[in-house]
Amino acid sequence: MGRTFQIPRPLGRMTVLENVLVYAHDQPGEQLARVFTTPRRVTAEESRARERAQAILHSVDLAHLAGARAETLSGGQKKLLELARALMSDPRIILLDEPGAGVNPTLMRSLVETIRALRAAGRTFLLIEHDMDLVTELCDPVIVMAQGRKLMEAPFAEVRRDPRVLEAYLGTSR
Repeated sequence: MGRTFQIPRPLGRMTVLENVLVYAHDQPGEQLARVFTTPRRVTAEESRARERAQAILHSVDLAHLAGARAETLSGGQKKLLELARALMSDPRIILLDEPGAGVNPTLMRSLVETIRALRAAGRTFLLIEHDMDLVTELCDPVIVMAQGRKLMEAPFAEVRRDPRVLEAYLGTSR
């Protein structure tokens, strides 16, 4: 399972590529002894991790910024970097916490297309989002939570008309 944060916090002084590489799991070079006992294996695994990170950056349209310091990215690019970092651990399920918050429309299109492509490739997403246009575009079914409990699960068209949802979120069923 992977997750992104509502407020991205990349390692600002590191490059975009380095930020993704930090999330590579089970690297033999993480154990100091292996650096000396199996240096070829360590080098080979680092090379594979770098190739995977570059492929992920390409898939989220950040490959052209691989060498840039993460602190120079826009808010939307930082959201894409969050997704790339989550993908580096190869999760089947990815929790997205408000991926649309503060993202400009152009980068939002990129984010939506990336999520769709990943879904088509078999990834599952749990999306926490207040932007109903984004929910409509990406979510089926929609699960509505109120006071820590599941209120309903249905297609968005049904959810938006349900009196319980209207009461819970708007204070009225009209």
